[in-house]
Amino acid sequence: MAGAAAVGGAAALGALPAGAAQAAPPRAGAGQSVAVLGGGVAGLTAAHELAERGFQVTVYERRALGGKARSMDVPGSAKGNRRPLPGEHGFRFIPGIYHNLPDTMRRIPFPGNANGVWDNLIAPPEMMFARSGGREEMRMPIPWPGHRPPDLDLDDIRRMLTGLLDTAFHLPLHEVAYFVNRALVFLTSCDERRDSTWERTPWWEFVRAARMSKDYQRILAIGVTRNIVATKAEEASTRTVGTLGEAFVFNALGQGADGPPDRILNAPTNEAWIDPWEAHLRALGVDFKMGWTVREMKTAGGRISATVVEDPAGARQSVVADHYVSALPVEHARRTWNADMRALDPQLGRADKLETDWMTGIQFYLTERPRMVEGHVNLIDSPWSLTGIAQAGHWKGRDFAAVYGDGTAVECLSVDISEWDKPGILYGKTAKQCTREEVAREVWAQLKASLNDTGRTVLKDGTLHSWFLDPGVDGLGTPHPTNEDELLVHPCGTLHNRPSAATAVPNFYLAGDYVAVDIDLATMEGANASARAAVNALLDRAGSDAPRCTVKGLHKVPAIETLKRHDRTRWRLGLRNALDVG
Repeated sequence: MAGAAAVGGAAALGALPAGAAQAAPPRAGAGQSVAVLGGGVAGLTAAHELAERGFQVTVYERRALGGKARSMDVPGSAKGNRRPLPGEHGFRFIPGIYHNLPDTMRRIPFPGNANGVWDNLIAPPEMMFARSGGREEMRMPIPWPGHRPPDLDLDDIRRMLTGLLDTAFHLPLHEVAYFVNRALVFLTSCDERRDSTWERTPWWEFVRAARMSKDYQRILAIGVTRNIVATKAEEASTRTVGTLGEAFVFNALGQGADGPPDRILNAPTNEAWIDPWEAHLRALGVDFKMGWTVREMKTAGGRISATVVEDPAGARQSVVADHYVSALPVEHARRTWNADMRALDPQLGRADKLETDWMTGIQFYLTERPRMVEGHVNLIDSPWSLTGIAQAGHWKGRDFAAVYGDGTAVECLSVDISEWDKPGILYGKTAKQCTREEVAREVWAQLKASLNDTGRTVLKDGTLHSWFLDPGVDGLGTPHPTNEDELLVHPCGTLHNRPSAATAVPNFYLAGDYVAVDIDLATMEGANASARAAVNALLDRAGSDAPRCTVKGLHKVPAIETLKRHDRTRWRLGLRNALDVG
């Protein structure tokens, strides 16, 4: 530190306890120091891959490990010998379309698990699209070998069939046929057409939503964009939405999947994943500097010469390392890039055009377990585009009341708020205009409007124990609300502004869900894959002979690839896709 200390954890290696994980034997290029800036999924992944290859790694994190993926304690909620109630930025969702992140999870030891923390993943057996205005929900099982459908009574079956048929009959047949055609057009479009034409076309326009019924707009246009990927259908790139939809369809059909389409953890995120990951990395020799904030990068001779960090006491110091991996979220990372860096690599300047939006979670703790779907619920008619899941029921073998809080809360209903700029139903204000208390009341009201509107009282006011809103959101109800954890969104043209993991600055690399990888969305999979790509670039430049990280792309179906090759010929001739009827 102070211009003298090199980044490293070599001293820690000699003090490992017996039986602890050891770093790999020395290789060419190993032993070099790496400063990993940021301790989210991208930063922890980079540290993991580098430590296994013998590099000296120090992670600098200003707040808490895990980033937006972490869980956190609700202050003052524990009584007796119980743990605090578990809060989070938003519920974890690890679908079977992910391959890189599950590979990392399998390599994180967990007591009693043959496959590490990956064995802590469980698959909800069903999901639901909840309607409002007295319309029944669409409750659907998730087909997958080994799934046991939840127990249903006659009323459950009646409601399920009513919901499916009600929505089916509200969607005109010609609209359904048109949407299927548009899906096939995208499916058979070559990569060149996707990267150019469909990247510039909003999803709303691609599916002709403006001409269609309200149900078509809510379910097929808005429901798969705002509620799921926190971006507006009118702005979202067709390439991004279509690529995600394609991956989920293949996943549901069992094509190239790591597991079921919907998977969650069997405990709060830190307990099931992040804490064991930290312990494993420490055993590999990774050093963690907690409470340290990255302020700026320094350059000299066309390279990074140091990074300026602010220690927990607020004093600024310079950190010197052989390599620097920036694993900060894009809105924080680009503040640290100076003019020299942007001149050396124009892609850093293009990253200024990347956009972020709000998608933030709130948890409701209940004294009675509601009779809800055993999986995620998408409230497609809610003004604030809510999605949620009752989590504690999935944490099998764990008595929530005995472990957490004051012993009276038995359930944690975790809800993501995707729309922060439209008026709600209770106060007529946007979420940003509401105070924290008003946000909680408004979300609760919207939940009840969708779940309690068909004669069954799913949520009762008397069972609401407390709530917890992500502390990263501040200034609500004031003219200047802020969010420390915004989410990358993908409006048209974003693809061409995403930087690569390897920059033109020879000892500087990028890792994060905004970096160009096979999956466009702001996901933990994208963060993990980008960190692997950054490590590979670092290994090349360090002259290392260590094995390169595997970076697996989204699954491709051979029969579809044949059709895409045919479309490539049409694209080069300036012709439409053969199925595109306009």
